[in-house]
Amino acid sequence: MPPSRFLSTLLSAVFLFATGLTTASPYLPKSDAQVLEKLPFRPNDPIAREMAQMRGELQRNPRNLDVAVSLARRYYGLVAEEGDPRYLGYAQAALGPWWELPEPPIPVQVLRASLAQFRHDFAGALDDLSKVLVRDPRQGQARALRATIHIVQARYGLARADCLALQGVSSELIAAGCEAMVDGLTGKAPAAYTRLDAVLRAHPEAPPDEKLWVLLRLAEMAQRLGRTDAAELQFKQALALGITDTFLLAAYADFLLLQNRAAEVNTMLKDKIRSDTLLLRLVLAERILKLPEGRESEATLAARYAAAQLRGDTVHQQEEAQFELKVRNNPRRALALAEENWKVQLEPRDARIFLEAALALKDPAAAQPVLRWLDESHIEDQVLATLAQRIRAVQS
Repeated sequence: MPPSRFLSTLLSAVFLFATGLTTASPYLPKSDAQVLEKLPFRPNDPIAREMAQMRGELQRNPRNLDVAVSLARRYYGLVAEEGDPRYLGYAQAALGPWWELPEPPIPVQVLRASLAQFRHDFAGALDDLSKVLVRDPRQGQARALRATIHIVQARYGLARADCLALQGVSSELIAAGCEAMVDGLTGKAPAAYTRLDAVLRAHPEAPPDEKLWVLLRLAEMAQRLGRTDAAELQFKQALALGITDTFLLAAYADFLLLQNRAAEVNTMLKDKIRSDTLLLRLVLAERILKLPEGRESEATLAARYAAAQLRGDTVHQQEEAQFELKVRNNPRRALALAEENWKVQLEPRDARIFLEAALALKDPAAAQPVLRWLDESHIEDQVLATLAQRIRAVQS
């Protein structure tokens, strides 16, 4: 797997379950011949031609492993670009001949784990990844994805071990970024930021997607540390790379909203409503700005969440909690969603909405799981520290 595609898959894995990037459940086509949707490419786009060629080859020979894996990776990369998880269903369809095997070819097993983590089947994903690493301990993509799942679930010791094992397996930038993710959540953020920034500066030749991933890690750490100017610079450097990425837009929108810059969010996202994660940020901006189109956007997002509930889809709970608290002014429902989400995801964004909902209800007892995590992890996050202080003041 070329390094750029490794990063595309890793980016999707990190971004998707860190933010609840969703629009609908991944759709699984009934046959290879089914026309699903015209992909979002310009006429004569070489990627579109390449994917059309691969689909044609698979129709002729569905068991062509190399073509199936390449096409599935292309679809998976589109999720980060477009924020539309239906492409995950297309990826699964491409891998159909091997999907149910207990021990499929390693590239298929890694992709199967990637799709499982998206659906919040973290146990299934970890099972597949651990089996891959028994077969090939130097499988960098599996190692990085397993580290990321451990980070999301606050198993920092296991995550650090996987990050250290990436040394000599992945690029120096990815290994350093992985370790910095752990250190940035466990009381070592200033040193982690300095080290990772130095590694980035030492590798000007790094591929753009690696730079994007590292710049986002740096921006997140800077933001948590209250280094607003540094965070904005790194967000803008990431945007300047020209890579279409839904998570980048969502993360920068969150940053702008915290800075009371809703108008900039509206300008950035008003034409990007295909993804729920971006539509939520647009709804929040439109509400702050009191724009007339806000009601329609809110209704659209509410309908998408309702449809997800009917499907039993729980991937979006953190973002739906934000919608319930900040748009519908329903803190009780928001807290219930945040509590369910916290059972599987223990990230700063998950902690923030949990604390905000508990604070809105003046319910410090409900916030105890997050307060324990803050104490045990030693995370340095100015927003979370302020919220924790306020909820503890209610307690006293």
